[in-house]
Amino acid sequence: MSKDILTPKSLPTSQLTLPVIPIREGVLFPSTESVLTFGRKLSLAAINEGKGDGKYVVLLTQKKSNLERPKSSDLYQIGTLAIIEKTLTTGDSVSALVRGVGRVIVQNFVQEKPFIMASVEKIYDLFKKDAELTALSNQLQKLFKQTVQMGKQIEFLNFIKLLSGVNEGEMADQVASTLTLSTKEKQEILEMTEVKKRISKIIFYLSKEINVLEIEKDVSKKTQAKFDKHMRESILRERMQTIQKELGELDDEEEIISEYEGKLKKAKLPLETAKRVKKEIKKLEQMSPNNPEGSYIRNWLDLILELPFGKFKNKKIDIKKAAEILDKDHYGLDDVKDRVLEYMSVLQLKQKQKASLIPGKTQPQKSQNIPTILCFVGPPGVGKTSIGHSIAAALGRDFTKISLGGVRDEAEIRGHRRTYVGAMPGRIIKAISNAKTVNPVFMLDEIDKLGNDFRGDPSSALLEVLDPEQNHAFEDHYLDIPFDLSNVLFIATANTLETIPDALLDRLEIIPYYGYTAQEKFQIAKRYLLAKAITANALKKSEVEIDDEILQKIIKNYVKEAGVRDLERQINKIMRKVVRELLETKQKKVVIDQKKLKKYLGPEVFDESLTEEKSQVGLATGLAWTSVGGDVLFIEVALSPGKGQIRLTGKLGEVMKESAQAALTYVSSHHKELGINIDLINKSNVHIHVPEGAVPKDGPSAGVTITTALVSAFTKKPVRRDVAMTGEVTLRGRVLRIGGLKEKAIAAYNAGSKIIIIPKENERDLEKILPLVKDKVTFKPVSDVSEVIKIALED
Repeated sequence: MSKDILTPKSLPTSQLTLPVIPIREGVLFPSTESVLTFGRKLSLAAINEGKGDGKYVVLLTQKKSNLERPKSSDLYQIGTLAIIEKTLTTGDSVSALVRGVGRVIVQNFVQEKPFIMASVEKIYDLFKKDAELTALSNQLQKLFKQTVQMGKQIEFLNFIKLLSGVNEGEMADQVASTLTLSTKEKQEILEMTEVKKRISKIIFYLSKEINVLEIEKDVSKKTQAKFDKHMRESILRERMQTIQKELGELDDEEEIISEYEGKLKKAKLPLETAKRVKKEIKKLEQMSPNNPEGSYIRNWLDLILELPFGKFKNKKIDIKKAAEILDKDHYGLDDVKDRVLEYMSVLQLKQKQKASLIPGKTQPQKSQNIPTILCFVGPPGVGKTSIGHSIAAALGRDFTKISLGGVRDEAEIRGHRRTYVGAMPGRIIKAISNAKTVNPVFMLDEIDKLGNDFRGDPSSALLEVLDPEQNHAFEDHYLDIPFDLSNVLFIATANTLETIPDALLDRLEIIPYYGYTAQEKFQIAKRYLLAKAITANALKKSEVEIDDEILQKIIKNYVKEAGVRDLERQINKIMRKVVRELLETKQKKVVIDQKKLKKYLGPEVFDESLTEEKSQVGLATGLAWTSVGGDVLFIEVALSPGKGQIRLTGKLGEVMKESAQAALTYVSSHHKELGINIDLINKSNVHIHVPEGAVPKDGPSAGVTITTALVSAFTKKPVRRDVAMTGEVTLRGRVLRIGGLKEKAIAAYNAGSKIIIIPKENERDLEKILPLVKDKVTFKPVSDVSEVIKIALED
């Protein structure tokens, strides 16, 4: 590689002994000028020595910038030969305009005090004029201009010099002096004598700076866009407020504060709550109208001041009138009505006691006023929710309701803390606010369908709500102040008790609902559902006629449920068909007869009686109790040649499978008493099947039914078709107590059974059986399976 040596005209000879000025940070490149400030004695002495026409100094950068008194060994060996053009003394420091004229390398240091002197030798740029150098030089200029256009801050003079005709080495040094680099990186460039390498390195650093500038420009653009949008919204909001003020649609901030203060005076807030509200109003008053926190405070104040603190709706309770309202709104449900009227009687007596208290005498203790939390449990469609409205009407209170089905977040009950964006109160406080009184009838619907996950357990939050010892100071997270719920009449509803946590169940008084008989369904349809459906479908009573026989046929042949919800749907379906027929045929009245009923609802879905037409071998009728009421269960047993194996089908649960095993064991161990050949049992495979295989079935109460079906199959004696049975069986043949007798009895009655075999221990439960069922069905209490066999099998 050939060398072209360039020597500036003003440079002295190659070998020089010159004063050295240490620089803490940065590098002065040749062909550039910079104003440097010096304050150390070492530097000031060197400047005084180097001042004057034709005098030079050497600028060497310190390896460690924190050294106050650097030695020669603490300086880099390659530096810049410079001329001090001008100086300005300010106090103890000197500002000097220094111009770099070339590179030098230290040969040796000749003096340390009072300033450093060094013998240096000039270093010249090495390069060859060729196409590669020209390309690199053009690329360097292009990138540098791009950085300037993107907003890079440089001295205008340096930029003008770059545009003028300077050689490649000088241009590289001038561009390097504008780069934002560390001292070590600048020193590295200073020590590069080959111009091509120097330009390549500077191009690398320039490219990085361009990337940074592009990112900064993008961030700045986005920030400016957000700022412009915010400013635009603020200006529009201010103008809108001004317009609304002129139209009288918006109060001033002072008037808003005054309005809050006026509401506070009228509200009957507890002392501590009032203090908290005053504090928040004062905070809002001192806050800027554009502060986003102001909207949070206003929302909180609006809720607090809308809550019905101290607002009661007390109406004198009339038990007779309450009974009339309950009877008018609901047919049947005598047990439920009796319990509700008992509750109202206690409330009435408490009202009298409170009214008779003499001022100055001791008030009743709080424990005497603890209310009972009623929980209505029963199948869907039996009137659990609707009776809540009737209770509210009878008590003269407001009614409010929340549905808890599927609620999995604890915050739904307790609310969110105000620190979160979009925070809101829980459902309890919302419902109380909507009720406008502190003593409404509050229904917690579907309490058995509460869930829980990582967001918490809502049932745990309900413990405080439903505990009379705690709910006088219920604290919603959003309100962050105690609220008295002790005057609220809480009523819960559920389909089953199995999914309600024990701690919550302990706070509830369970009032069971049972399924309706066909006669009760008929009365409900005639008194309530028919008129409701006519009104709901925009009909008049004179436009449709449906007699009692048709209603009974709908109940017996088109619905099969414990409640009346599906019955109401079928009646509504008929009414819609009637509306269409009236419009299409221009008739004035439609009479529903057997033919019309089949046309509107289709073929009969269920048989009037579920019992078999004749008694059969190996088929027994059992009774089941589910979350939707009682049901009839047919159990079939078939024998086939084999080795005494048993097979169970029909989607049976583990408990029911164990009952079948116990029943077969009982039959095997008592084959002599039952008159069964043991060889027949050992050489027969037993298949026990419960129809409706898609429906899961479980429980021990099918034990007597399975045992009866097995004995029937082995003895070839048919089981009486009109007998239904329920009871758990032990290996010794004892019949044990079961649950849900009332629901099972209703199911057997609706199915057409005439005799129901029950455990002897359930005889005490016959008092709860409906009189209608007792009149039509004979109950046979038994204590042993042998008694069941005598009643159930045909002789």
